[in-house]
Amino acid sequence: MQEDFLHFIWKYKRFQSKALKTVEGSFINIISLGQHNHNAGPDFFNSQLEIDGQKWAGNVEIHIKSSDWYVHNHEKDEAYDNVILHVVWEHDTEIFRKDNTEIPTLEISNYVDKTLFNNYKSLLNSKTWINCESDIGSIDDFKFNSWLERLYIERLERKSTEIEQLLQESKNDWEAVLFKMLLKNFGLKVNGEPFKSLANSVDYSIVRKVKTNQTDIEALLFGQANLLEDEVEDMYVQDLQKRYSFLKQKFGLENRGVMPLQFFRLRPPNFPTIRLSQLAVLYATYSNLFSEVIQLQAKENFYELFQIETSEFWETHYTFSKTSKKVKKKLSKPFIDLLLINTILPVKFSYLKFKGKMDDQSIFQLIKSIKIENNGIVNKFLELRPMEKSAMTSQGLIQLKTEYCDKNKCLQCAVGNQLIAKK
Repeated sequence: MQEDFLHFIWKYKRFQSKALKTVEGSFINIISLGQHNHNAGPDFFNSQLEIDGQKWAGNVEIHIKSSDWYVHNHEKDEAYDNVILHVVWEHDTEIFRKDNTEIPTLEISNYVDKTLFNNYKSLLNSKTWINCESDIGSIDDFKFNSWLERLYIERLERKSTEIEQLLQESKNDWEAVLFKMLLKNFGLKVNGEPFKSLANSVDYSIVRKVKTNQTDIEALLFGQANLLEDEVEDMYVQDLQKRYSFLKQKFGLENRGVMPLQFFRLRPPNFPTIRLSQLAVLYATYSNLFSEVIQLQAKENFYELFQIETSEFWETHYTFSKTSKKVKKKLSKPFIDLLLINTILPVKFSYLKFKGKMDDQSIFQLIKSIKIENNGIVNKFLELRPMEKSAMTSQGLIQLKTEYCDKNKCLQCAVGNQLIAKK
């Protein structure tokens, strides 16, 4: 038994509410259950009750046992002086406020359907990949899809926290925020953190000054990433080294905090050298990339925006020191999809929220047009029930698994709620 279960019972009124009596025998009529408090203090604020015809307004506190009131030292805390009802699963002692007045107690286990409690125990005691693995397929499509939409917005809200921090650090420079987010996600999973440290090593005001020249911004990125330290007999590389030396002296650049970039076990098209060159070309191509990103709506428009290649040198190289067969290295559509999912949509969401112009439908329209992601979590869920094959589904499922299933938050989950309440 967890207190969360009792919170669930009270919040959603999953008990027989007629003929309620306190353990002292007083009749209870619930006018308002109150507002669930997730912070310090009583569990439900602003509840309204009638006890033996006397109207009360105040807070409700919930415990497994009545004696937990004293275990938590509530009798010494003024925040609990306004508690008008103590709701418990098991009544084992009378409780009193700080001024020694007794608080009415409701032993709610007497009014809860045993099927509800058994469903709860069965779900939480499951040893499968997710608690509801055998029953998730029974949830109707409308309820499940609506829950995934909510989960996707939750995921965007979580990502927006990082973006809001970047915005504050950059003094509301959205171009700087986009640059840092893009650079991090150009590194994908393996080089995401090293690319993030690279982005943090140089102020965007410097990027803004040099990005009009493609070779200059390449020199800046490669130099800050510690990739220009070896002697290479190639005019392009030597030019980059000279340019970076000039930029380093001019702007007082430091790169000691940049994490080492990883090449091992990466496919050559994902080598950090290729990704940095592509990013440099992108910024040299668009003078106001953030404005371009915000005004575009359709996936096809973004595919066109990101139709970029590396500079010429990288058509015949994957590293500085070794030549390879000539091939133009464009951003692939699957890679652009990842940029849309992990960078563009979170930035657009945060910007609309910042401006007070939130438009969920435009966000949903774009994310639903992107193919579903291919990973272990998503593929396992697809084995359990049929679903819409879009990136909104995969993002919602990742949020569901990591923030609910893995943390046993069935009581806060729409799927868990329905399964617990089933007859």
